[in-house]
Amino acid sequence: MIRAGIVGGTGYTGVELLRILALHPNVEVAVVTSRADAGTRVDAAYPSLRGVIDVVFSIPDVEALAGCDVVFFATPNGTAMLMTLTLLDRGVKVIDLSADFRLKDAAEWSVWYGMEHVCPELLPEAIYGLPEVNREAIKNARLVANPGCYPTSVQLGFLPLLEKGLADVGQLIADVKSGVSGAGRKAELAYLMSETGESFKAYAVSGHRHLPEISQGLKLAAGASVNLTFVPHLIPMIRGIHATLYAQVSHNKASLEEIQALYEQRYAYEPCVDVLPSGSHPDTRNVKGSNKCQISLHQPQGGQTIVILSVIDNLVKGAAGQAVQNMNLMFGFPELDGLKTLALYP
Repeated sequence: MIRAGIVGGTGYTGVELLRILALHPNVEVAVVTSRADAGTRVDAAYPSLRGVIDVVFSIPDVEALAGCDVVFFATPNGTAMLMTLTLLDRGVKVIDLSADFRLKDAAEWSVWYGMEHVCPELLPEAIYGLPEVNREAIKNARLVANPGCYPTSVQLGFLPLLEKGLADVGQLIADVKSGVSGAGRKAELAYLMSETGESFKAYAVSGHRHLPEISQGLKLAAGASVNLTFVPHLIPMIRGIHATLYAQVSHNKASLEEIQALYEQRYAYEPCVDVLPSGSHPDTRNVKGSNKCQISLHQPQGGQTIVILSVIDNLVKGAAGQAVQNMNLMFGFPELDGLKTLALYP
């Protein structure tokens, strides 16, 4: 049994971590922090956790967190990097669900996140926590940078094509839609249901913060620089990400049937990726509440464009569930401990 701490326990991602870890057979949730709710019982703020979480919110304190075996940071960007080095020096493993350690270039990180990185010396050590790519490295890591939700859906969709050199890396398009929970738990006009309901919009078209993270991962898969057009959209639902991905594949390289077989082979032993039969159209509801990514493949009009559909729950495989998957690998637990929940339907 290990002791886990969660910094930032009142956001959607923090609460999702609590939901998953509460029933994990090898984890005791020992510390949950929240400056705003310090002194309040967690199950008073979230009655769904009554009887399974017996912890009081506390102010973030390094000494208290140092008594944990692992600490999850479910915090805004720029917070985890302030405490991570101290915790690592105290022998605590860290899983950061923010973007603080995802990019390897500190200068590039500063451009996209608008602040100076205070511990760039940790960037080379941080393991990018996409198990389908870095499973063995994660097992030996003490610092894991948990991927973003958009990057998870896009990378898992494109990876098999790029790894085999089948796609034109100069013409990749990711058209991705997210539910409003991806914006976090905050009182902001743009994310009120009366503002998002009955409406649909693209945003950050000129450049989204997740673009360099996605490009970094795709470049590693392809072994070459990639040109990715990434356009995120906000849709009026709470959970879910639907990525519609476009790649150009020459007919003399592979047929749709061969690409389908490639995806099935690539993900055959990945417990959290499900390649659907050719021609399927995955719904976000098919993965709601689960740590699964479902993928399907299409070739419109038999042309050179391959369309990959990739869906995840942004709060689970796109955040908390993937973080627990990484924790399981880091501590040698069965990879799906705490993650065997099936999707909710309807």
